[in-house]
Amino acid sequence: FRSGAVEQLKVHTRNLDVELFEQGYNKDASSVALNGVKYAGENGFDVVLIDTAGRMQNNEPLMRSLTKLIARNRPDLILFVGEALVGNDGRDQLVLFDKALADYSESADPRRIDGMILTKFDTIDDKVGAAVSMVHSTGQPIIFVGTGQKYTNLNRLNVSKVVKSLLS
Repeated sequence: FRSGAVEQLKVHTRNLDVELFEQGYNKDASSVALNGVKYAGENGFDVVLIDTAGRMQNNEPLMRSLTKLIARNRPDLILFVGEALVGNDGRDQLVLFDKALADYSESADPRRIDGMILTKFDTIDDKVGAAVSMVHSTGQPIIFVGTGQKYTNLNRLNVSKVVKSLLS
């Protein structure tokens, strides 16, 4: 549970002129997601983003809820969103999160993360190595990086800049 999550999403969807499907708080996350995907299909949407309102990798009930959501909804893509500025703590958080997805899944072949979004990437000058470690630890790519507070500050990772930063 993240206090104010629905209200925050309402602000963003209004600013971006996109539709929000929500059913309030204290609901089963997998059911809300399932209903949202059904609604999207019935109304001609071809992309659905599901915000799980935060999942701590060491909170078993939240991680079990997430693995249930994944099993019931079979998403095309599972992205881990984390802050780049925490350095190697971010790598540890990611590895534990990915492991929890497998450990708490009831599937013999559990889904794991497919990639990452790292926020505050513009603040990590000397910690770029942690981002490389995150990719190495999971074998999954960094899909997008946040480099500011505006919607237009979500960008694809520029690998050349990362390599240049590592070598300078």
